Order: sequence, then structure tokens, then C-alpha cells
Amino acid sequence: MDEARGGEPRSGERPATVSRRTLLRTAGAAGAGAMLAGSLSGCASRTAASGATRVTMWSWLTGMDRYVEAFNASQREVFVDLNVLAGGLSGGYAQQTNAIRAHNAPDIMHVEYQGLPQVLTSGGLREITEDMSDLASGYSSAAWRSVRPDGRTWAVPFDVAPMVLYYRKDLFDAHGLAVPSDWEQFRTTAEEVRRIDPAARFTTFPLNDGSFFAGMAWQARDPWWQVRGDSWEVDIGGAGTVRTARYWQELIDADLVRSDGIGTQDWIASMHEGRLWSLLGAAWSAGTLNKSIPQDSGRWAVTTLPTWDGVPSTGMQGGSAFAVSADSDVPEAALTFLRWLSTDPEVPRIAASFTTLLPAYVPNRAVARESYRSGYFLGEPIYDVLDEAVRRVSDWTWGPTALGLFSTLENRFSPVAAGGSTLVEAIERVQHDSVRSMRGSGLSVIEGGST
Repeated sequence: MDEARGGEPRSGERPATVSRRTLLRTAGAAGAGAMLAGSLSGCASRTAASGATRVTMWSWLTGMDRYVEAFNASQREVFVDLNVLAGGLSGGYAQQTNAIRAHNAPDIMHVEYQGLPQVLTSGGLREITEDMSDLASGYSSAAWRSVRPDGRTWAVPFDVAPMVLYYRKDLFDAHGLAVPSDWEQFRTTAEEVRRIDPAARFTTFPLNDGSFFAGMAWQARDPWWQVRGDSWEVDIGGAGTVRTARYWQELIDADLVRSDGIGTQDWIASMHEGRLWSLLGAAWSAGTLNKSIPQDSGRWAVTTLPTWDGVPSTGMQGGSAFAVSADSDVPEAALTFLRWLSTDPEVPRIAASFTTLLPAYVPNRAVARESYRSGYFLGEPIYDVLDEAVRRVSDWTWGPTALGLFSTLENRFSPVAAGGSTLVEAIERVQHDSVRSMRGSGLSVIEGGST
């Protein structure tokens, strides 16, 4: 089900219902056995006004310290104390899950969309359906569905992260190449790039990033989890996912793409020097490019993902939301801040100084667009592309073990680079791993179709 026109939820739209018994069947589904305790890596605070209600918050979102500072300075009734965590399964998620179990969780917790069902199994989140009902129509469907895995609201959306294609427009123009509109054209373009420069490749398929492949499968409109009554149907080896895996395996085998990680110094140098001509990334990748290679201003452009069979669709890679702890003594004050963080136009204005924010709250898109410091990207305005990409986000349900699944994908994909396995074989194993893990956690699981 595609996003409604204009980026707002359809009138009367209601996501598939997941029973609370299904989601909360067992706390073990949070995968806590793999989580290690960590320490808070920093904090941001200032003096609270006399009588202000203090709210504790844990987050790893870049720039959160700036948002908190602006909020604290804007009023005197609520004061937010921010503790900065390291991201990742063994970072912030581990610390928050351990804190939930110990009943000393902060008032506000950072929960990405893909992690919400998994954290929800801990029983440590406060339902905020009624508290957020007045804002429901203002959010992008992709974000609103993501915070309502069982038809009730468990977190406040912050941003959306549709996947798009960033490419070196200067090199395309210099060699007369057309931007690929479908994946077959993408393959042809990859062949042309290597013909033009044998040392160059069109893009990177990062074998060490499970969220990337999940976004690609999402674009293929092939959900890995579905709710069937009180059971989870798991179908990581569905037709769209297998088609995607075979496609990328062919490009890897033909040496048309790189398969190492992104974000390394070598990757940054390759992007700058023209040894990599594109990046398949999320909306937030625009800020990554600007920060990593600021000297490339005026070289890059952005467009929507190539399509399968001409069907406009895309997946998301990331996106953040914030939940209120079930044990919070100050839930109203916590929601006062979260409503401000999610909807106040000052937030995208602040964000424009260090990132390219795509707000989940649709009215703030215009503010983000107006505040964007243009000049880095050529061609079509970046917010036109991002707005269109959000409209193309298809329906998807994250399962209660998604975070652990990303690590499983990375482990299973690891031998592919050396030819010890294929992506399709890895997907078959991941399906088996996921079903076994979920059943081992006490969840009722129905296996989807095999490859």
C-alpha cells in the first residue's frame, strides 16, 4: 500500500492490527541475550529553572544536543536532561533494554522504526495513542504506520528515511550518460562506467550493512514479516527479495560494483576521486555526503530509485522515533518535549545547519525546504526528490527481531565477497535463522514460501 498523495495518511486508513498478546508474548524476543551493557558516552544539560519538571532522555541522534538546548531555552516549565548514547545493537539499544528490565529507564528513549517492535516486546514503553491522536493526520503515512505496529501509538515520529540514488552528475554529463530509471538500465550504466574507467565502479553494495539490503527488499514490495492472527509469518526468502539478491549477485560476480563498506576513508576518497560514481542511500545520506566530501559541492545530484518493472516504489533505511518509558513519573512533560521536537518549525531550522532533515511531520517539510542550504547538489531540487521518494514508500511491517536480523544478514553475507556463498544462499540461511530465533523466543511463527 503506497503512501497517500501529498505524504499524509489516507482518510480512515488503519494499519494491520497486531494483538498485544502477539507483540508482548515474551520479553525474550528483544534478543537481549546478545546485548551487552554499556556506559553513557556523554550528556548535555544546563541549569533548570526553579520548579521546572525534569525529563531524562537517552539518544544517539546527531544534533539532539542542539534541539534540547533550544527547547530548554524556549520555556521554563519542562527541562530536558540529555544523555548521549552510542548507537547500535550493543550500544543504545542494549543500554535501554537493560534499563527497562531494571526499572530505571529514562523518561524518553530513542527507538528507530525498525527497532520499535523489538523494544516493545520488553513491555517498557507507554502507550500514547490518545496523547498523539490530534496530530495523527499531520504525519507521513510511512512514519505513522511505523509507530503503530499493533494499531496503537507507541512512539512519536521524528523523521523519514526513504532510499534514493545520489550520483556524480558532472561525470554523467561529461560522458553523455543517462540516469537509469530502472534496474536493467542501472546494470547497463554500471557496465558503461567500468568501460569508461576500468578502475571505477558505479556504486557499492555494502555486504556489511543488513539495513541496506532490507531497504532494497522493501523497495521490491516483499515484506519479511506479516501478522496472521496471533502469529508472525516470516518470509525473508520471498520472490521480491530473491529477485533482488540474484540481481546484486550478478553485479558482484561481473565485478560491476564494489561490495565493501561505506563511510571508510577509502570509500570517501573513491567518491571524491571518481572511482565510485553513485551512492544508494537514505534521505539522511545527503548530509553524509556534504559532511564527508564538502569539496564536491556542485558535482552530485539526487534522483528516485530505479524501479522494478516500472512500478514506483522505494524502501526506507532508518528513521527515528522517540518513546516514553512505561515507568516514567513525568509522561506529560516528556510528551511536551516530544511534541515540540516532532512538530515545531524551529527544529528543521536548527537541523539545516548540520544535516538534511526530512521531517515525519508533513507541515515541517516546507520549513526544511526553505531552511536548506542549497548549492551542494545539482539538478532537481533535493526536497522535490525526497518528497516524491516518501510518496513511493510501500507498506512494510518490521518484525520483533529486526535488529538482530541485521547482524544475521551481515554474518551470512560475509563469505559472499570471497565467493564462499551467494546472496541467495545467504537469504535461505537467514530465513532459517530467523524462524528458529523467533520460535526459540516463544513466538508463534508461520514460515513463508521457500525460495
